[in-house]
Amino acid sequence: MSPDRVRVFVLPVLSASIGLIAWSGHVLALPTAALYPLIWSWARTRRQAGVVSAVYFLAASRGLPQGVANYYAFDIWPGLLLWLIASSAFVIVHAASWTDTVGWRKPFRFLVACILMAVPPFGIMGWAHPVTAAGVLFPGGGWWGLLAMGTILALMTTRSWRIIAVITAGFWLWSATHWTGPRLAEGFQGVDLQMGAGLGRDASLEHQRDLIALVRDNVRDDARDHARDPVADMIVVLPETALGFWTPGLVRLWQRELAGSRITVVAGAARITPDGYDNVLALISPKSNDVVYRQRMPVPGSMWQPWKRLFGDGGGARAHVFANPVVRIGDRDVAVLICYEQLIVWPVLQSMLHDIDVVIAVGNGWWTEGTSILDIQRASAEAWARLFDKPLVLSFNR
Repeated sequence: MSPDRVRVFVLPVLSASIGLIAWSGHVLALPTAALYPLIWSWARTRRQAGVVSAVYFLAASRGLPQGVANYYAFDIWPGLLLWLIASSAFVIVHAASWTDTVGWRKPFRFLVACILMAVPPFGIMGWAHPVTAAGVLFPGGGWWGLLAMGTILALMTTRSWRIIAVITAGFWLWSATHWTGPRLAEGFQGVDLQMGAGLGRDASLEHQRDLIALVRDNVRDDARDHARDPVADMIVVLPETALGFWTPGLVRLWQRELAGSRITVVAGAARITPDGYDNVLALISPKSNDVVYRQRMPVPGSMWQPWKRLFGDGGGARAHVFANPVVRIGDRDVAVLICYEQLIVWPVLQSMLHDIDVVIAVGNGWWTEGTSILDIQRASAEAWARLFDKPLVLSFNR
């Protein structure tokens, strides 16, 4: 068999393996993605580059078909179709950017592809971005760490790739042996729930009171475990859509139940608008309430459906693409990442342009049962928080 025929079979297998390992949901596995540009550069034709890109993305996002089937209670075929559609942006950008020339053009074109997949419009589908590994290779490196990661990705496409691979492996080994997760945010407590599909959909009074009791119990337990004053100020973070619909009646109930405490609850909710709804993070304390964050990028397809507005229809979640990169919670400036925003690049980088104090990452991942999607979200959030050395508060529902 000729070398070209071997290449046709071997490159997709290598690319798929990289996607599987890097995006397994283990944060320390993320640097494997740095090998993707190497495989991309080995392609001999634009078609090969497209195939290599497709199998990498499809392997990285392999949980999508099952997740869609869980969400809509359908068979897996609609999920498979959406899986292929979701890969189109990644494939088009990387196939169009590929070149067979040597010299500076190949690394430059790969960097262009990285930038295009990091910002809208292509960045809307920019999952599995290799630059996410910067937080593992250069924890605390901030923008310099991001620049170093971009340099590694670009140089992986050159003839010096062996030296770059050895250097990258050295940073990876050092990081793995010294790895510590993101710092905890003092005064914040993230609460994970296991309420399945019922979270946010059960509008009963009993359900809301159960959530309030859960908040109080967690504050007491946390105070006991950390020898903290049980009546000290505490900000408790609940998952995406935990409150259901944001209504005056809901606010009154929570404020009445929290009266006399020094607890502030920050939780996901849905706020109805004339042309759809906002997926938000809301704040409730005994004396105040407000919607503090509106999601910049809801899940395309299932939540964000911009094509409906072209035909005069509404009902989907609104995308506040570049809005509220920083919100004020208590006396801290906070970057919020809701669900899908943890899988793409520009929301976190937009927030990091500001001098934030805390990162809050929430999600309602009941539909990810049987997949690694939720673990990938957490790993991505941890990597970004470590890159910029910011405390991280996590709250997810399974």
